[in-house]
Amino acid sequence: MTLRIIITGGTFDKRYDAIRGQLTFKDTHLPDIIEQVRTNIPITFELNQLVDSLDMQDENRQLVLGACRQAAEANIVITHGTDTMTETARVIGEAVAASDAALAGKKIVLTGAMVPYSVSGSDALFNLGSAVMAAQLLAPGVYIAMNGRCFPWHSVQKNRSLGVFEGDAL
Repeated sequence: MTLRIIITGGTFDKRYDAIRGQLTFKDTHLPDIIEQVRTNIPITFELNQLVDSLDMQDENRQLVLGACRQAAEANIVITHGTDTMTETARVIGEAVAASDAALAGKKIVLTGAMVPYSVSGSDALFNLGSAVMAAQLLAPGVYIAMNGRCFPWHSVQKNRSLGVFEGDAL
């Protein structure tokens, strides 16, 4: 089993810029994270884009969908910003539902973080671990793994007032 991690940015990969006093992107944290957690699963990283999900547009989502189509691996985790993660999951899920041959048999799990990996108290490691496990165990399809739960793409939403994902978890 090999796993592809498609990186799109979001809070997961943000860093605090002390000069500007804001969260920004420099590079992805994923290689460091995978080294830290000592997984022995063969993983391929694909830096698709580094964008805040509030800035993610249809063109960005098409890049993610294209990466899923092109992936040789059947098990895919996508790191994504939480604000529009459900929209990207919908684009991929609708392609799967339309019997897109390039997505047949693939397990695609989106995950993210409410707090950047680089900040103390981040949920990034937990959510990534949940997504990696989900990509190994679930039936082919599109899912979101957040807050220790896994949801089908069509049955999940972000509760912005509580900062959690809710829906019909598996």
